[in-house]
Amino acid sequence: MAQDTTGPLRRTPLYDLHRELGAKMVPFAGYEMPVNYPLGILKEHLHTREKAGLFDVSHMGQAFLFGWNGVQKDLDHRHPYIASVIEHLVPGDILNLKPGQMRYTQLLNDAGGIMDDLMITRPEDEPGQGSLFLVVNAATKAEDFEHIERHIHDNAVLSRKPDRALLALQGPRAVDVLETVLPGVAAMAFMHMRWFSIGTQQLIVTRSGYTGEDGFEISVPEAIATDFARTLLRHPDTAAIGLGARDSLRLEAGLCLYGHDIDQQTTPIEAALTWSISKRRREAGGFPGAAKVQADLAAGPARQRVGLRFDGRLPAREGADIVSPQGAVIGKVTSGGFAPSLNAPVAMGYVDRAHAKDGTEIGVIVRGQTLTARVSAMPFVPKRFHKPS
Repeated sequence: MAQDTTGPLRRTPLYDLHRELGAKMVPFAGYEMPVNYPLGILKEHLHTREKAGLFDVSHMGQAFLFGWNGVQKDLDHRHPYIASVIEHLVPGDILNLKPGQMRYTQLLNDAGGIMDDLMITRPEDEPGQGSLFLVVNAATKAEDFEHIERHIHDNAVLSRKPDRALLALQGPRAVDVLETVLPGVAAMAFMHMRWFSIGTQQLIVTRSGYTGEDGFEISVPEAIATDFARTLLRHPDTAAIGLGARDSLRLEAGLCLYGHDIDQQTTPIEAALTWSISKRRREAGGFPGAAKVQADLAAGPARQRVGLRFDGRLPAREGADIVSPQGAVIGKVTSGGFAPSLNAPVAMGYVDRAHAKDGTEIGVIVRGQTLTARVSAMPFVPKRFHKPS
């Protein structure tokens, strides 16, 4: 988990609550953030898998993208218009989002490298048609928003929302916990959003998250963020969870961490994110780096992100060399650590295509010794996202 120790650190609206709860605070993406609470990373991780964990992710970047020209007067054309604006920057299919639906995609550079990954949501309500809700990563949010503003020209307006906190409530009991506070969330489908109200305050709730569990991300006005978090924490199934467990949870789920598993030298195809690009976008292109992405799709990438399972108990960390059985370096680990749900080490990394097949035996160099490992399908633990019955 990368930590930024340069420059003055900012604080989220929940900073005082974190200190009150006994959090260990560390620099992360320019903020003072809780890495763990007295419960400890291992127990926080398992609590989230078993019940409900509450995460402060207010350091993430939130913004609305609004279309504004004459075509906005025609309701039927509002969404196609704003979708066409953002689709010039991302390979995801934004045009075919239904009202209230969200999508994972990436901002790409001209070489097809990933500048950041992000979530894009089409609001469900009629006044929201012609706008999109964006959530980007904390470490790159300033650059992301500046990049978007440079490229949309006068075709749309980006409205940043630094006055909103963002909470993630994750785990098999998350729906029961949140339903007691915001009745109606249980009816929501995975990867969909709804507006909710507490008094005069408007909340944006999406059924989503980055742990592999069912759960929600809740965008809350900072004025009520602490009180809202306290309300959720009063439920006996909810515990405050820090970034340490968030990292181990997303690793078990096989989910990428920007700046580690994906970066500007990595294409979505190399990163095993082909699923996030629809057939229409693969064929038509029209986004930065489309030629490179299409070439990777046609011929296969030279390297591939894979999961790794180990024969022993010693974990491999980011930067460790991955070697063939003959000792040749064939790649590097990008994320690695102990998986509490499995009681075993796991890792992700990139290997050349010849060694990317599931079950392939490889080695990983850790502290001068070669650990025996095998390429493994991901996720390492089953995902439990909500699926309507």
